[in-house]
Amino acid sequence: ESAPTCVLGIDLGTTSVKAALLIGTERGQTVAESCSKATQAHISSLEAGPQGMEQNVQRIIKALNECLAALPQQQLQRVTHIGISGQMHGIVFWKRDKGCKWAEGGTGPIFEPEEVSHLITWQDGRCSPSFLSSLPLPQSHISLATGFGCATVFWFLKKSPDFLKPYDAAGTIHDYVVAMLCDLKKPLMSVQNAASWGYFDSRNKSWNTDILKKSGFPVHLLPEVGDPGGVAGRTICAWHGIPKGAKVGIALGDFQCSVYSCLTERTDAVLNISTSAQLTVSMPQGFQPPETPDPSSAITYFPYFNGNYLAVAASLNGGNVLAAFVDMVARWTEELGLQVQDSAIYTKIIQAALAQNDSKLSVHPTIFGERHIPEQLASVTNIAASDLSLGHVTRALCRGIVENLCSMLPVQRLMETGVRRILGSGSALARNEVLRQEVERIFPFPVVYGKDVDAALGAAMVM
Repeated sequence: ESAPTCVLGIDLGTTSVKAALLIGTERGQTVAESCSKATQAHISSLEAGPQGMEQNVQRIIKALNECLAALPQQQLQRVTHIGISGQMHGIVFWKRDKGCKWAEGGTGPIFEPEEVSHLITWQDGRCSPSFLSSLPLPQSHISLATGFGCATVFWFLKKSPDFLKPYDAAGTIHDYVVAMLCDLKKPLMSVQNAASWGYFDSRNKSWNTDILKKSGFPVHLLPEVGDPGGVAGRTICAWHGIPKGAKVGIALGDFQCSVYSCLTERTDAVLNISTSAQLTVSMPQGFQPPETPDPSSAITYFPYFNGNYLAVAASLNGGNVLAAFVDMVARWTEELGLQVQDSAIYTKIIQAALAQNDSKLSVHPTIFGERHIPEQLASVTNIAASDLSLGHVTRALCRGIVENLCSMLPVQRLMETGVRRILGSGSALARNEVLRQEVERIFPFPVVYGKDVDAALGAAMVM
């Protein structure tokens, strides 16, 4: 009998590259192998200064090559399809005929970036609120923000126009990889990535070319757009031993792939708390987002698969808030002349909060602001003398993190959408029992843990 075919899923993340090999069996697909490599690609930005957030594309591709070299050769040789996802909103520029050069690697041909800019990532802060308000209004359901591809192009156009001159192509980092693998003359991006750049109308799947042309925007840099789940092309070389001619999917958003990897039922909502936090539910079939965005709304609609949308409450305040609290306690302790490791503090405060079932304290934990109300920071109210122990404060803080997410996408709204259970994922939920207790207290649905979101796996499953 012939060996089963394999699908390779790749995710080019903010801090690491992940790869997963899916093998088809009678019982469905199983993950045969996976690998993850830190990219360590962050570099300082000369033009944008401390607000800039850029990554070195050579280092990202080096991590990608190391990842694939670590996977078993005999399985890579059976790969027929490659699905690729990556960090949304960001942008990288390249020269069409000089995007990369192919060389012989240890495990077969590999490509190395050639005339390629840095990747300006989704975390980039160079576009100030006043700069953004000087730009033309997009015809899109998503408000423009700093770090969005089109906003970044406008920034170069106004502040450093010579930068753009040598390049005639652009895309997300994962669009770049797809274009190189398939030798696409014009890059192709999914509706998911296009929506994340701004100035894209998801209703009729087109760029706001007229609006952009009037402002002198270099529209020739905008990629063609295709449906997520479609094929972008075929590999032009036996990349790392993967046969030449393997089908490569149009690059997808890492957020959508993460959700796809665990969301099996329409009636599930996904709650992810890691550094930041998201609560996501899939909208009913046929739902269309409003024509224009409501900048004060806490919910964004992300294009998903098969013309569907996800409603997403994306909070900037998740595990990073607990980390800041632990850091504060550590600094206070140090100022008192004592030394305690952060990890020891974390363990102790969780234990104290587990022993403290309730607290009258109310913590509004948004120390990092939120996209829809950037100026509103954190506060603690209802402070009683009886509720000042570490256990009380930690309990109230964990509750506040969950309540904040819940205020963005309320329980009432979840019920109206038909949600029946919650899938809990992310490092902060996995490590923190108090947070899990608060999720179960606040949401009137059964909560299921343990199915962790994995964008590389999701990208493979889509294929």
